[in-house]
Amino acid sequence: MQQKSAVFASVLALGVTFATPAYVHPHVFAEARLDITIRPDGTVEKLGHVWRFDDIFSSTVLVEFDKNGDLKLDQAELSALAETINASISEFDYFQSVQLNDKKVVMAAPRQLIADFQNNQLIIAFESPPKQPLKLGTRTSFGVYDPTFYTAIDYVNDSDVHVTGLPPACRQKVVRPDPDEAIAQNQSTLTDTFFNDPTGTDMTKIFATRLEIECPSQG
Repeated sequence: MQQKSAVFASVLALGVTFATPAYVHPHVFAEARLDITIRPDGTVEKLGHVWRFDDIFSSTVLVEFDKNGDLKLDQAELSALAETINASISEFDYFQSVQLNDKKVVMAAPRQLIADFQNNQLIIAFESPPKQPLKLGTRTSFGVYDPTFYTAIDYVNDSDVHVTGLPPACRQKVVRPDPDEAIAQNQSTLTDTFFNDPTGTDMTKIFATRLEIECPSQG
């Protein structure tokens, strides 16, 4: 199995490994919030992400980065953690999935990624603008997913995906794919490679929760 299938574990040096691809499934869980900011002209200004990680992973990270052993992370330790996470997820486009009329939109790297601990849980936050101007189309979708299948990031409530500046003519909806339906709808593009080792593909996005914004065609 590729080392990238354990992105957080390998980069954070937590020593997690897997025996065979058959055992691939999420090992880290995070509750997410997404704030989408749209300018008056209908272009996307930025995406704001906040991820709150599960207790077990948070505790492991705390132990790993608590260099002075005081059971908390000071600003220097938090900065080191943020740099490590940033380096880890940058090669995966920060787990962002943005599409315009079913075509991938490239997002720019955030200027800063912040790591913090609140109520003993790791929280990371960052903002990412489109790399090129992005004007809302007939269907524009936004979400997050880990292509390595190691981290499960999801929005607990539909209200955790928030849009500021939605044009009056556009409509938004949160889509939560049913796994069986997603597989059936994408059967022609799913190969044996995906079923044997989903970390080797980019198809895990078909299971990811996403926000879709639909706007009238401009003709």
